[in-house]
Amino acid sequence: MTLQFIEPVIPLSFQALHQLYYDPDIENKNVAQKWLMQAQVSPQAWQFCWALLSPEKVPEIQYFGASALHTKISRYWGDIPAEQYDSLKTQLFAQIAHFASGSKMVLTRLCVALASLALNVMPDLWPGAVAEMVRAFQEEGVGADGRARCLALLELLTVLPEEFQTSRLPQARKGRVREALAAEWASVCPLLRQLLRQPESPGTVKARVLKCLSSWVLLDVPLSESEALVEDCFAVLTDPELFDAAVEAIVNAISHPDAQRHVSSLLKLVPQVLQRQDQLREAVQSGDMETSHGICRIAVALGENHSRVLLDQVENWHSFLALVNMIMFCTGIPGHYPVNETTSSLTLTFWYTLQDDIMSFDMEKQAAYLQVYRPVYFQLVDVLLHKAQFPTEEEYVSWSSDEKEQFRIYRVDISDTLMYVYEMLGAELLSSLYDKLGRVLTNAEQPTPWQHTEALLYGLQSIAETIDVSYSDVIPGLIGFIPRINVNNVQLADTVMFTIGALAEWLSDHPVMLSSVLPMVLQALGNPDLSVSSVSTLKKICRECKYDLIPYAANIVAVSQEVLMKQIHKSSQCMWLMQALGFLLSALPVEEILQNLHSLITPYIQQLEKLADETPNPSNKVAIIHILGLLSNLFTTLDISKKEEQSEEGVPPVKTSPSQLGPNPVVVVLQQVFALIHTILSKWLNDSQVVEAVCAIFEKSVKTLLSDFAPMVSQLSEMLGRMYSTVPQASALELTRLMVHIFASEPEHFPPIKTLFELVTSVTLSIFQQGPRDHPDIVDSFMQLQAQALKRKPDLFLSENLDVKAVYHCGLISLEFPESPTVKSTCLFYAELLPHCGDVPAVGQVVQEDGKLLLKAVLKAIGGQSPRSLMEQFAEVLFCLNKHCPTLLAMWLKEALQPPDFPSPHVSAEQKDNFAEQILREHVNKRRVKEIVKEFTLVCRGLHGTEYAAGY
Repeated sequence: MTLQFIEPVIPLSFQALHQLYYDPDIENKNVAQKWLMQAQVSPQAWQFCWALLSPEKVPEIQYFGASALHTKISRYWGDIPAEQYDSLKTQLFAQIAHFASGSKMVLTRLCVALASLALNVMPDLWPGAVAEMVRAFQEEGVGADGRARCLALLELLTVLPEEFQTSRLPQARKGRVREALAAEWASVCPLLRQLLRQPESPGTVKARVLKCLSSWVLLDVPLSESEALVEDCFAVLTDPELFDAAVEAIVNAISHPDAQRHVSSLLKLVPQVLQRQDQLREAVQSGDMETSHGICRIAVALGENHSRVLLDQVENWHSFLALVNMIMFCTGIPGHYPVNETTSSLTLTFWYTLQDDIMSFDMEKQAAYLQVYRPVYFQLVDVLLHKAQFPTEEEYVSWSSDEKEQFRIYRVDISDTLMYVYEMLGAELLSSLYDKLGRVLTNAEQPTPWQHTEALLYGLQSIAETIDVSYSDVIPGLIGFIPRINVNNVQLADTVMFTIGALAEWLSDHPVMLSSVLPMVLQALGNPDLSVSSVSTLKKICRECKYDLIPYAANIVAVSQEVLMKQIHKSSQCMWLMQALGFLLSALPVEEILQNLHSLITPYIQQLEKLADETPNPSNKVAIIHILGLLSNLFTTLDISKKEEQSEEGVPPVKTSPSQLGPNPVVVVLQQVFALIHTILSKWLNDSQVVEAVCAIFEKSVKTLLSDFAPMVSQLSEMLGRMYSTVPQASALELTRLMVHIFASEPEHFPPIKTLFELVTSVTLSIFQQGPRDHPDIVDSFMQLQAQALKRKPDLFLSENLDVKAVYHCGLISLEFPESPTVKSTCLFYAELLPHCGDVPAVGQVVQEDGKLLLKAVLKAIGGQSPRSLMEQFAEVLFCLNKHCPTLLAMWLKEALQPPDFPSPHVSAEQKDNFAEQILREHVNKRRVKEIVKEFTLVCRGLHGTEYAAGY
């Protein structure tokens, strides 16, 4: 292939490359990179890339030339005339032969370029491509010495399947090329076997052979055709230099999904894996983590990917059981994860898979397998709990924070595995763990290390956390054991706390046992090291057992108050503690709730009053947000309306209504602190975090109290209006939306809600006039508020004080925002607005006048302006337009789709007409409209029928 150079481009390429690699100025580098990327895809690239490969050029410049060749061949193959294919192929062969003894990175790019060429022409225009490659590099006349030629050939054979995996070939052609490549394995496999088995083959060649095999197995090469080569790979596992590459090749070959069809080949591999057991044990004894890790990967790959197939081979059950035991050895590998070993975690998924496969058999077959494997799984539990044990305290202190975190995650994985194993072993597993814990705690003669106790407790906690243990006969004994545990260590204390928390639901059914464990929890509250476990456990107990905690309430409140005042816990745990107290107080009579609230909240109110008088600064801001957060979390769970009165046996408990209970304690407190909150707001209105914290108090209170919040609707509406008028913030709109949702339909609350709604709408409209782009959060919340108003109380849009047309046009602006959540909220607004064309005159009028603008915005979005992920929302708007104004839509569609390039230059007039007809036909089937829009947006984006669109 003779190509003429365009001389001016070549010096510029050299200059740009020099600038990219050697210029210290980052701006110059960026400019050079941009120019080179454009040059790479330009027509001139065919001319300059060969010049850049000249022998006198430095490797960086040669690399760019090779990359440019690959880019042109892989992406712009259509530019090359068919008569020049052979000469291009010849030139690439020559360049690869030349660089076989040169720069490795340039050689690789040239191999990738030739691989891309092969994929574009095989099998029709280059039948037997791979066989020809092998012959070409075996000929003595080709430049470079034999070893360099061999390595170049192996590099080419390795990148060929890799290039196929990333190629952009059309789906139908990709299938044909895959078949052609798989057929070429017959030319590759004997060569690889020969090179791997020859004693004189250098290590570099053998390593490349192994990498080449890893690459080819991704092409659905049948395991039966590569089993001999895979067995040869096992033979080189004894070579430390080749070990990693051999493991990778074996694991890739075994793990391929197609391998399970070749049962006889898999059965031949089982003894190969089992023969590695001595090497595995030696590696473990000598602390060779890399070798033990690699052999474990092979065993797990075989067991995990093919357990069902291997279980089915009943006549070979002994060998599969031996493989299972080998994996068990890997699970229980000595040492602490992740400091002394990193292998055991690889095996956990295998135990899930094996269990699933056993349990998927019919009952008779399942029973036979359970007889063999239940003892194995009981052994697994012992092994996992041993692995979950903490190291000695001296050793644990020496671990880095990252190692401690990895160990924590590892224990969570063990916990998940134990929970899953329970499905197979059932109540017998709980009994087994309980018996072992009992022996440990009652054996006075031989004291057991705390780690053993903790691990058993952790196992019981893992199961109790997720499995219903209501009917377990071991839980009463376990609750009885817990106070007898000698808790002399933070890790053990943590697990004790979490175990009690896991049993909170059981305690609600057996309240007599609360007295055994509650004192331990309250004592732990005072220990900052047990912050998370003690607070979360108290919260669970207060949530599940609140009606049984009344005798202990005063003590719980006192202890909680003390630790809160001493600031023992971090902010997040303080919030949980307040939630726990909210649950607890909910169960008390109203008078007692008010008394407790007074003693609990008064110190914070006093602190808040003091902070309100101070000049705003960062430190008092943190304190204000903290106190407001405490109140919010308390009010989130303090819900007296859910309290159930005691009832006679057999009669359902009666929920007490708010009127029976008098004023709601939360409302009483809020009314008392309302003026103080107002004072704080007046000073901190410009701080969004303080405003959010204030809104959160009322938002959580409204969500909890619902109609009980009624006495404060007017007050809060007025405050929200003033607050939003002064400094508009999204959190105020969110709270307004909640108020509209709950109270707009109540006649007595409609006037203040209406006034608030009109006010925040008016203020937001002025933001739109000034330019809303800097306030996407406000725009999003505003659209959600309008949608909620239309859904909950469309009468709000009947008001003369509401500029419906302006709100409508705000929506049109919002549809063009780049933020997806804002666009979704706006589509929801229109979907709620359009059904009211008939019953709200202002809505009907604006849709009649400006509906075409909405349609154009929707079509523009479908045409490519908005992400494809939003097409369902735009389809919803189209559906509503067609359902509620079909005649107008038919006219608008005809007019809007008239311009030739609208909504996209990729669609023809015929395709647009077809789209319009399909949409206008669907008045009922929303799902069908979504499908039509989905198809049309692909056409508009030029993606219809592409592989890229297949996943959409």
